[in-house]
Amino acid sequence: MCGRFFVTAPGSIIAERFQLAVEPELPPRFNIAPSQAVLAVRTHRDSGGREPAMLKWGLIPRWAKEISHGYKTINARAETVEKTPAFRDAFRRRRCLVVATGFYEWQKRETSKQPYAITMADGSPFAFAGLWELRQAPGEDIMETCAIITTEANGLVARIHDRMPVILPEGAYDLWLDPSESRIEVLKPLLRPYPQEAMAAYAVSKVVNNPANETPECLAPAPE
Repeated sequence: MCGRFFVTAPGSIIAERFQLAVEPELPPRFNIAPSQAVLAVRTHRDSGGREPAMLKWGLIPRWAKEISHGYKTINARAETVEKTPAFRDAFRRRRCLVVATGFYEWQKRETSKQPYAITMADGSPFAFAGLWELRQAPGEDIMETCAIITTEANGLVARIHDRMPVILPEGAYDLWLDPSESRIEVLKPLLRPYPQEAMAAYAVSKVVNNPANETPECLAPAPE
C-alpha cells in the first residue's frame, strides 16, 4: 500500500515538471497522511489544460452515505481498479496525477518496523497514478477526494514492502489525464512497477512513524 508520502520540491519546479500555468503555493510537506489535502494535477473541465487541485486523500464515491468511507479507500489496487465499485467510475472518467517527491514504506523486522524513504534517484518530483471524485450530499459542501493506485513492488521496493504506488513516467501524463480515453486495454498497461534503477531508498528516522510529526527530521537518515 501507500500510506504516507512527502512533497518537498518548490512550486516553481512542480509547475515546470507538470506544465502548470499557475505555480502551486505549497509549503514543504514531510509526512502527508490519509485524510489530509494533497496536491494533484488534473484536466480542467472547460479549457482542457492542466490544473492543480488540492484533494482530500481518501476517495469517497458519490454513492457513499458516510464520508468515513474515505478511510478505506486511500489506495486502489491496479489489478482490480476497473472492477472495484468505489473506483471503476473514476478510473474511466476522473484520473489525476498526485504530486510527490517520495514516499515511505515500513520494513518488518524481528521486533519492530523500520521506515524507509523512497525517491527518484535524482531527487526530482514525480507523479502517482491517482483517481479523483466529487461528492455533494444534500445539505453538505462539495467534497473532492482522491486515491492512489498501487501495484506489485519492483526489485528495490520489494526488499522493504510487497506493494508500491504506481509511478507514471512523464510520457504517460497526457494519456492518463485524457478524460476522453476510457479503454481499459489502453489504461491498464500504465499501471506497472516503476523501473527500480531510476529509484533510490534509505532508512529514515522513526520520527516519521507519528503522522503528527511534520518536520524535516522525518527524512533524516536512520542512525547506523
